[in-house]
Amino acid sequence: MKVSTLFAFLPVAFAAPAAVQKRAAPTVTAPAAGATVVGKSASNVETFNGIPFAKPPVGQLRLKPPQPLTSAVGNVDGTAIPKACPQFFFSLDESNFPTNILGEILNTPLFQAATNAGEDCLTLNVQRPAGTTSNSKLPVLFWIFGGGFELGSTQMYDGTSLVQESVSQGKPILFVAVNYRVGGFGFLPGKEILADGSANLGLLDQRLGLQWVADNIASFGGDPDKVTIWGESAGSISVLDQMALYDGDNTYNGKPLFRAGIMDSGSIVPADPVDCPKGQAVYDQVVAEAGCSSASDTLACLRAADYTTYLNAANSVPGLLSYYSIALSYLPRPDGSALTASPDVLIQSGKYAKVPFIVGDQEDEGTLFGLFTPNLTTKADIVNYLSTIVFPATDKSVLEGLVATYQTIIEDGSPFRTLLLNNWYPQFKRISAIFGDIVFTLTRRIFLETASLVNPDVPSWSYLATYDYGTPILGTFHGSDLLQVFYGILPNNAAKSIRGYYYSFIYDLDPNSNNNLDDWPQWSESQQLKAFAANSNSLLKDNFRADSAEFIKSNVAELYI
Repeated sequence: MKVSTLFAFLPVAFAAPAAVQKRAAPTVTAPAAGATVVGKSASNVETFNGIPFAKPPVGQLRLKPPQPLTSAVGNVDGTAIPKACPQFFFSLDESNFPTNILGEILNTPLFQAATNAGEDCLTLNVQRPAGTTSNSKLPVLFWIFGGGFELGSTQMYDGTSLVQESVSQGKPILFVAVNYRVGGFGFLPGKEILADGSANLGLLDQRLGLQWVADNIASFGGDPDKVTIWGESAGSISVLDQMALYDGDNTYNGKPLFRAGIMDSGSIVPADPVDCPKGQAVYDQVVAEAGCSSASDTLACLRAADYTTYLNAANSVPGLLSYYSIALSYLPRPDGSALTASPDVLIQSGKYAKVPFIVGDQEDEGTLFGLFTPNLTTKADIVNYLSTIVFPATDKSVLEGLVATYQTIIEDGSPFRTLLLNNWYPQFKRISAIFGDIVFTLTRRIFLETASLVNPDVPSWSYLATYDYGTPILGTFHGSDLLQVFYGILPNNAAKSIRGYYYSFIYDLDPNSNNNLDDWPQWSESQQLKAFAANSNSLLKDNFRADSAEFIKSNVAELYI
């Protein structure tokens, strides 16, 4: 597939499906929330958008943990497009192909939700098969969107096709998508934030959304005892973080909030504390840009700033799709309370919810991020880049050792399995492989190894998606599963079988249950991955780039973001 062709149909993938058959407006009364929600019916799916699950985080509730609703919501128009939380915008060199095209796409209203964004955004969407009643007790799929903890919203993720396919496969589900605060509104670091007890607000938003599901989803026909949390990218990382929050306590009113997890492209992200030097530098820059440096209470000043001032200040730090790439300004960081330690430490200590899970990756996770570092022409350049931008506190010799494990771009360069092809600039394939492995692919393997040792009786499955092999420059790139798996826009083997495995897992906690798909062995049994190609599936031994994996595992404490 040509890159131009790929970009041409990206917006189509995120457009809401056309209505095929309209029904009378469905209405649900949720007594626990004091809400009556009027939705819409189309394509044999009933949709209820924009249901509030928290008090609006505005005014003095800006940069505060989400507050549960304490009064009846009343009537909710569930037919409207839900408001997005404030988004991060990207500023890119207009003359630099192909990042100029990415920037243009990602700054469009379709992706940024710029024309319908604001702080009063803590809502969720519920979608269900037409005809579902409060007695249906359907398993619930709880979706957490990705976007580098900087952008994204439920506007972008219409679950209609997922619900339709679940019905056609005989395993109907109820789909819930949750909004959470991103960027400087949801993940602002700094010692002031830590002292205020206001860290990791986006994760707390997700958790309060899960509590809303526990209290109210039965009214919509869902079973609160059969909730699977599912996310992609930052949403996938969030799934692991939800497993690790409160040292693994995922209970609410004496019951688990979820019984399983699915992680698409993301798991462990080792991170320094909220008040680490890098985090403090982000806070200080936001404060300065907001004109709050001279305030006696800088956090109070940020809360009092008008919306545009604070939005621009929060977005003044380096973004994900930039030269800073994976050196995230905003991400979950240990706060000693909700996220008590770095996720790698929590998993190793067994302090996480022991629920069955699926975790996997796209084959070329790093190529999307490698587009932004075209000045890297030698291995020494990569070492210097990692040392100054990504891991400034790490001894350079450690980073030299990491880079040395990626010996040749023929074997160790991403897009993988393309020999000398697709090397956009002299070190593109090498840095893309490193980016993909340290954030996604090999940290996934380390997570699986650790979890299998700590809790060998908890089943897990893993995969590698290769269905976009041959896409120039990008290969099977980060986020391409949204097109195949979430939207299923290509009716091929990849979309059909992955969804089939997922529906079985959602129903029976086993992707092999009650379907005619090839067996997918538990990872702990043979360390094999299910390899999903466009037209066929196979099994793949999870031992590629073993030298890099062992190096990362042995030096994880030196590779904190």
